[in-house]
Amino acid sequence: MIESIKTRRTIRKYSGKDVPQELISSLLETASRAATMGNMQLYSVVVTRDEKNKEALSPLHFNQPMVKGAPVVLTFCADFNRFSAWCEQRKAVPGYDNFLSFLNAASDTLLLTQNFCTLAEDEGLGTCYLGTTIYNAEQIIKALNLPKLTFPIATITVGYPEEIPAQPDRLPVEGFIHEEKYCDYTRESIDKIHEYKESLEENKHFVEINKKETLAQIFTDIRYTKDANESISHKLLETLKSQGFLS
Repeated sequence: MIESIKTRRTIRKYSGKDVPQELISSLLETASRAATMGNMQLYSVVVTRDEKNKEALSPLHFNQPMVKGAPVVLTFCADFNRFSAWCEQRKAVPGYDNFLSFLNAASDTLLLTQNFCTLAEDEGLGTCYLGTTIYNAEQIIKALNLPKLTFPIATITVGYPEEIPAQPDRLPVEGFIHEEKYCDYTRESIDKIHEYKESLEENKHFVEINKKETLAQIFTDIRYTKDANESISHKLLETLKSQGFLS
C-alpha cells in the first residue's frame, strides 16, 4: 500500500469496465475504520451510477468530463442528521445545529474520503477528487435530496484507469514539517521550497501561455481569485445556515 500511495496520481479517464457495487461497499466498509469524532461516524455517502443522475450532477461540477465518464460517482457528505435522529429516538436532546458540529462532521467525512481513495487505488482503481463540491453545495444538496444537518464535502469519481498520466510534483518534505513549533518562512526558504515546481517546463509553459510573470499569479489571477473566493465563501455561509449548521 505504501508503494501505491507513493505512485498515486489523479485519474480522469476511465475504461468501460464496471466497478461492482460489492467492491465499492467493501472499500467503504474498510474505509470507515478511519478515526472519527466520538465514534459518531458523522458522514454519509451518496453513490451515483445512473446516467441521468450523473448528467444532472455534471454541470454542478463545471461539466468536468470525469463525472459522466466514470462508472461511479461518490458524494461524501457531512451528516449530523442521522446521529441527531438517533438521539431524539432515545430520549436525548441533540445540540448539533452549530458550526463546531459542522467542522467535526466535515473532518470525519474527509478522513473517510481519503481512506476510501487509498484503498481504492490499492485495488487498481483510479480516483479523481472534485474540489468543485463545496463551490456548488446548494445545488448539489437539491440534486441529491440532502436533508438539514447534512452537507456535501467531497466528490470522488471512480473507475478503472484508461490511461496512467504523469505524476504531479509535490513540495519537498522540509517545506511543510516544523519541529516543535511553527517556524515562519523566510524569502530564501520560500524560494527554495518552490524552486523545483517553478523549474518544470510544463509550469513555465503555463505561465507563458497565460501571459503571466510568475507561477503564483496563475493561482491568484486565474485559478483561485480573491473575488471568486469571497463570493463562494458568502454562498457557503448562506448554505450552512439553510442546512441548519449556522443560525
